[in-house]
Amino acid sequence: MPVKNRFAELLPEITAWRRDFHEHPELLFDVHRTAAKVAGLLRSFGCDEVVEGIGRTGVVGVIRGKSDGSGRVVGLRADMDALPIHEQTGAAHASKVPGKMHACGHDGHTAMLLGAAKYLCETRNFDGTTVVIFQPAEEGGGGGREMVAEGMMERWGIQEVYGMHNMPGIPVGHFAIRKGALMAAADQFTITVTGKGGHAAKPHDCVDTTVVAAHVIVALQTIASRNVDPLKQVVVSVCTVETDSTAHNVIPQVVKMKGTVRTMDHGVQDFVERRLAEIVSGTALALGAVATVEYMRGYPVTVNAPENTDYAVEVARAVSGQVDADTAPLMGAEDFSYMLNERPGAYIFVGNGDTAMVHHPAYDFDDSVIPYGASWYAGMVESRMPAA
Repeated sequence: MPVKNRFAELLPEITAWRRDFHEHPELLFDVHRTAAKVAGLLRSFGCDEVVEGIGRTGVVGVIRGKSDGSGRVVGLRADMDALPIHEQTGAAHASKVPGKMHACGHDGHTAMLLGAAKYLCETRNFDGTTVVIFQPAEEGGGGGREMVAEGMMERWGIQEVYGMHNMPGIPVGHFAIRKGALMAAADQFTITVTGKGGHAAKPHDCVDTTVVAAHVIVALQTIASRNVDPLKQVVVSVCTVETDSTAHNVIPQVVKMKGTVRTMDHGVQDFVERRLAEIVSGTALALGAVATVEYMRGYPVTVNAPENTDYAVEVARAVSGQVDADTAPLMGAEDFSYMLNERPGAYIFVGNGDTAMVHHPAYDFDDSVIPYGASWYAGMVESRMPAA
């Protein structure tokens, strides 16, 4: 099962889809044009069922094999949304929408899964049912969560589910994956420090919230360095600091800070949430201020099931022969985790070559990746549901 010749033949067509998506990026759940094109293509391929509006703007296609003796149903997922970034690639197919671009390669993921869907509709050389899932709002909106909440897994009887993401820095055609925790849980927090504002020349008459905030930022770094087992991954980052004053001679009454917590373990996640609140309130109290914390759980840990990871490795190895089956985990987050929480499956990276990193204004998906990714998607179906 090397790269399938059919995808070499389809490469110009799939590339054209990808570049069209790239020129017309859409954000979060507002992917109406993209979803409509996806649904139209799936219908033109001859999918047995195409349903729009799952998880608000998601699209699901159903492809039945030549037989169904296995009764198995395999789900394949791609994401459709872009990012609020002004593109700087200079490509002929660059974004036509100011301030929006496909800076994470979701245009490539969607195109590759469409290519796999076309091939599977043509061949149907499998015993069971394939469900292709096109998801909105991966970039912070939780589209995967919404599709799961609408009963997608139960409605189509999905038994296992697989996803893929391109990765700059890995050679084109190479794959990377690991069993267990692959990507982190991503939580958010907002800290509000309230003191006593006043004239900057009279700090003794004030409770300086900027000083309190500075102490809080430093103290929070002890969570990773002194509170959590060094062998377990955790990141606590304060990313914004905002006061209620813009004057150079005013000590602000209120300071707000926002940040993120990344963890790879549910127990560590619970501990960090509790410890962060303790440090914030204790530090503020010691310096005469009051502080509150709003803590919001985000995407869960992306956990690959061991057996399904083995299946994914086997197919990737057959496609290219180049697989890192024990790649290092990443502290980035991925809402495919919601689907993996519902059904066993695996998430894999495919190399995008020596390009700018994702979420960078100069990033672009490498179209030479398409035959590898589409072959892996199709291979997961034919491997897991071999024709009777």
